Amino acid sequence: EFFSRQHHVLEERLASLARAITESCRPVEEEIGDMYLKIFAYVLQSCGLGSTKDSEVFREVTAVLQSVFPRREVITFISLSKKNKEQQLKNLTMIVTGILLYNKEQGKGGSGIDDLRAILKEAILSATRIADERVNTCHVLAHQYTALLESMQEDPLRCSQLSSLKLKEALFNVRQYEAFLCTLLSDATTSALEVEKMNVQFAAAMEMLKKIVPNKIPADTKAVFPLFVALSNLWNEFKEKMLLIKFLTSMINDLQQFSEIQSQLFPKEVLSSLLEGVTVKSDEERIRETMGTRVNVSDFKDQEWFFPETIKDFDQLLIEYHGFCAHAIGVKGFPLPGNPAIGILKHKERYYVFSSKEAAYIFAQDPDKFIQLNVEKAREHAELIQLLKLQHRFVHLTPPSSAGMKPTTRCDSAVQTDTHILPPTIVKSYEWNEWTMRKRAIELANLRRKSTHSMQTNLSHMRRGNFTQIYLPRDVSTQTKCDNSSNVPRPQIFLEGLRGGSPSTTCMVKVDLTRAVDET
Repeated sequence: EFFSRQHHVLEERLASLARAITESCRPVEEEIGDMYLKIFAYVLQSCGLGSTKDSEVFREVTAVLQSVFPRREVITFISLSKKNKEQQLKNLTMIVTGILLYNKEQGKGGSGIDDLRAILKEAILSATRIADERVNTCHVLAHQYTALLESMQEDPLRCSQLSSLKLKEALFNVRQYEAFLCTLLSDATTSALEVEKMNVQFAAAMEMLKKIVPNKIPADTKAVFPLFVALSNLWNEFKEKMLLIKFLTSMINDLQQFSEIQSQLFPKEVLSSLLEGVTVKSDEERIRETMGTRVNVSDFKDQEWFFPETIKDFDQLLIEYHGFCAHAIGVKGFPLPGNPAIGILKHKERYYVFSSKEAAYIFAQDPDKFIQLNVEKAREHAELIQLLKLQHRFVHLTPPSSAGMKPTTRCDSAVQTDTHILPPTIVKSYEWNEWTMRKRAIELANLRRKSTHSMQTNLSHMRRGNFTQIYLPRDVSTQTKCDNSSNVPRPQIFLEGLRGGSPSTTCMVKVDLTRAVDET
């Protein structure tokens, strides 16, 4: 997921430029130069070999690109389909990257290219050293806490001022921290082995190129280009390993806070005073003390016991409870390292180890009882579920990914398809109607029985054909009726003198201002 996010960021950064290159389809002279510049910019940013602002890097990439992809090839490139253009861009980027790496190896350039292999080697050594030191610190704390808990069980009054519950939780926390650090250390070690193999492959590809590519003589591109692509792929793997080591180092540093909490809860002075007179045993010492004891298989009739030398691929065997004693967790309340040499009990297709022969015999009398005790102990201390790998016992509490089930993933996605990427294949003669097809079949069948006859007479021999042409009558139209309309004037009559005046009688005057009909 981390690598996919990094690739997605790079693709998003170059998406607009790649789109402008692959969607152009006009082989115009003005656009050829612009297209070549876009291809150069894409290759320069995709290589990631030095700063894009460095003039030396700019000059080297320009020279290499012109040698493998001249400007005259742009017209052929534009005529390709979008998918082929994208593949061609990727191939160009890998070939240019491989040539630049080869030139750096030959001392003919590559001043801006970092020595990634040396940097990666140093980063792996640093991450491994830091993780190893912190794992050793966890081991010391775990051994001290275990010794204190055992002494408290033997003599409860010995450490009356110290809470056994608090000490157990501190032990669980240290064991968890140790497990995570061991996982990160294993990843760093695995990466170191893979980087060594990649270095061998890189050196072999370089040596082969030195033999194939003579000085100043054109080489066969079919034999050379695959080697340049292989160099580019190996270089990308080096960059991915570098990102991974940085990621692991960041996680190791983030986990350091748990070690600091331990020193706050139990300072060194307090631990030193509590450990006076207490024998602190490491996990290796506990295992060595019990190497001479072994379970007698004949004492158990209905149970299967195995030993490391009798099991093929013992390292691949999945031991329950992360390799801790199956008896001590539920009975004593804290984990003790198990010793496979004592005997490995197989119960219901699961394998259990023990810290002593006595613990193995007690557990074997009733395994289900002690397994349930361990589950109850994990209910009291939830951190034991992850530490002892008891997720299958608490499926209802664990997320699907931790329980081994495939989680339901959701994401927003969008799909875009090209319009008319292929020429149209519409069949004009296609007919879906069955009766129309039958009619056409009958016509074709009748046509097979027809024949064309022709004859020629003496009168028509060597005569020319006569043609006549007539003009069709034009369309003529007449109109026998027209629409007309008239408008009657609106009456306008005014009356004067209705309000009265000084004389006693009212004299009204009527004025008619209506226009005549013929005036409108």
